[in-house]
Amino acid sequence: MGGVSVRDVPADKFIEAYAAFLKRQGKLPIPGWVDTVKTSNSNELPPQSIDWFYIRAASVARHVYLRKTVGVGRLRKVHGSTKNRGAAPSHHVDASGAVDRKVMQALEQIGVLEKDEDKGGRRITQSGQRDLDRIAMTTIEAEEEEDDE
Repeated sequence: MGGVSVRDVPADKFIEAYAAFLKRQGKLPIPGWVDTVKTSNSNELPPQSIDWFYIRAASVARHVYLRKTVGVGRLRKVHGSTKNRGAAPSHHVDASGAVDRKVMQALEQIGVLEKDEDKGGRRITQSGQRDLDRIAMTTIEAEEEEDDE
């Protein structure tokens, strides 16, 4: 089976598989504040999962893979959510820029992303695209094995 890309895999399954790959690999630099920081102004508590940084990194890598170039501002909008304002109507609030910036910098350090000098933002590298396609292939193969059983 050849020619499988990230587009062929459901987002939740791919992000879960790529986050597990990043954690197994152990090369992704994790900031010291990941256990205490809130990911958005709209959240009341920090993330409850201890692996949330890996999941966010996998989500960012997939997002950049599907588009040509992506900047921090676009990721803030994507990862944002609605803020509960009590009796007042809810409004969309962008996510924390520092979190998305650190995720992109970490992915850049392991060679998945690179800066795009022409347009600004970051784009996927060839080695990063190869890694993501390989993870997509193994995810589809695992799904097919589950279907066969």
